[in-house]
Amino acid sequence: MGSDREPVRVVIVDDEQLVRMALRLVIGSEPDLTVVGEAADGDAAITVVDEQRPDVVLMDVRMPGRDGLSATRELLARPVPPRVLMLTTFDSDDLVLSALRVGALGFVLKDTHPAQILAAVRNVANGSPALSPTAMERVIAAATGPQSSHTRDSTRAAARQRLSVLTERELETARAIADGLGNPEIAQRLHIRVATVKAHTGSLFAKLAVENRVQIALLVRDAEE
Repeated sequence: MGSDREPVRVVIVDDEQLVRMALRLVIGSEPDLTVVGEAADGDAAITVVDEQRPDVVLMDVRMPGRDGLSATRELLARPVPPRVLMLTTFDSDDLVLSALRVGALGFVLKDTHPAQILAAVRNVANGSPALSPTAMERVIAAATGPQSSHTRDSTRAAARQRLSVLTERELETARAIADGLGNPEIAQRLHIRVATVKAHTGSLFAKLAVENRVQIALLVRDAEE
């Protein structure tokens, strides 16, 4: 995906035409990226993605009609889903957090510097999360913010049930991922080889039915809340 010979194919979804135009100009100016479609709402996004088969979808969270969260959930249920990068103004932390839970790989603010948007698109195209430290702080704050005791207990119980299928080493790996460590750092913390970390991570993906490391991190935080 996104090799030198084949640019990363991007679809832009936002209800504001000016935002779509700006993103198209920024992304389309890069030789390794190409915009293959646009949509103004979630329903149109589904249609464009089915037609164009992009590598990455830049998805607005809030739009008239079908919102970005609903569209993201449907897209990521596809047999071969695109990778989704959410667009937000940060007045919608809860929706973004929900999108990360269903498999979006990250999110960027609409007023983010163009260079950072391009870096985020490339990271997501490569299967890596695109969450700045500031953005991650906001996500953690949303995930650990005030909840009713019933909701908090239910969320914790469900997360612990899912994690209960893991071996002790897999659970240690999951906790290290939640701490934001990369494979080399995890290997150093657990005194194991990087290849072993990769094997444990593969098991986490399979056993927890997740698509990326962000989902693992959120699940661990839910369990330890």
